[in-house]
Amino acid sequence: MLIAVRVTPRGGRDGVDGWIRDDAGRLLLRVRVAAPAAEGQANASLIAVLAKALGRPKSAFALLSGQTARVKRIEVEGLSEADLTQAFGEPPPT
Repeated sequence: MLIAVRVTPRGGRDGVDGWIRDDAGRLLLRVRVAAPAAEGQANASLIAVLAKALGRPKSAFALLSGQTARVKRIEVEGLSEADLTQAFGEPPPT
């Protein structure tokens, strides 16, 4: 399953803030990480935060796009819509 994520590096703490819709109407999961956006540190922290929240190993995650951007596409092996809803709640309506 693919997840679109908006990451805030140096966000003060590691954690998931929930679902948002951007100005274009795209559904994004908003995540903060304490790590800086340097040398892949924020990306590694993002994967760790998501793995912990979803109860999956880090090896189940693949960063498909957005390596240097705030909005990233992440593929999670073996994840269902129900798993996402259970971990992060219902997404906002369109």
